Amino acid sequence: MEEKSNIVCGRNPVAEALRGNRTVEKIYVLRGPREGSIIKICAMARQKGIPVIEADRRKLESICRSDSHQGVVAFVTDFAYSSVEEILSSAKAEGETPFILVIDGITDPHNLGAVIRTANACGIHGVILPKRNTCGLTSVVFKAAAGACEFVKIARVSNIATTLKTLKENNIWIYAADGASPRAESLYQTDLKGPCAVVLGDEGKGISRIVSEESDFIVKIPMLGEISSLNLSVAGGVILYEILRQRGE
Repeated sequence: MEEKSNIVCGRNPVAEALRGNRTVEKIYVLRGPREGSIIKICAMARQKGIPVIEADRRKLESICRSDSHQGVVAFVTDFAYSSVEEILSSAKAEGETPFILVIDGITDPHNLGAVIRTANACGIHGVILPKRNTCGLTSVVFKAAAGACEFVKIARVSNIATTLKTLKENNIWIYAADGASPRAESLYQTDLKGPCAVVLGDEGKGISRIVSEESDFIVKIPMLGEISSLNLSVAGGVILYEILRQRGE
């Protein structure tokens, strides 16, 4: 059974949820002495009139389904997904060149959280996920993202290939990462300065054939050792920061 997106576990994710746009309904903290960021979280909750409930470790672990709660769990309103149109509008409103990340399938919640965190650090305008063949925004994703989910526009779409067509109609170039493709060019020899959407595929399956066909460019990261691939979140970080470098950020 998939975890719900209204449970946020861990100190940084809970603190960012309190600063973000979602309503925090209640917070559970580990019974006993409080210190550091837990004290700050409780103070922020009091200021907002949010109930803070003490609980034992077993209770927190049962809510989070793990022992990685760091002594604090928040119940929040369900995550509000954005639309692709809202992502495009945000770039226009900010007067910036569109910069979008598209995930063509991902099953590891740690990887999804990590790449959303990197996307936020790079100033991405939005992340697009498929509704099928991908993990949802679970408490594991929120914790791995270290609160970034609260500040990144995330859309879920029925068909990635159709969405890429929409992006191209809005004058956005599509760059898919696929080191095994005969079309692939080195990331460092590709012009990435224009409006762009970067497509990353699942580590096992990579990007689908139809998504590859819809992409304007296929890029690859040079691999000089015996290992032929990087995990999705690392590859995403390399590509997104190369775009920032080329744009002179």
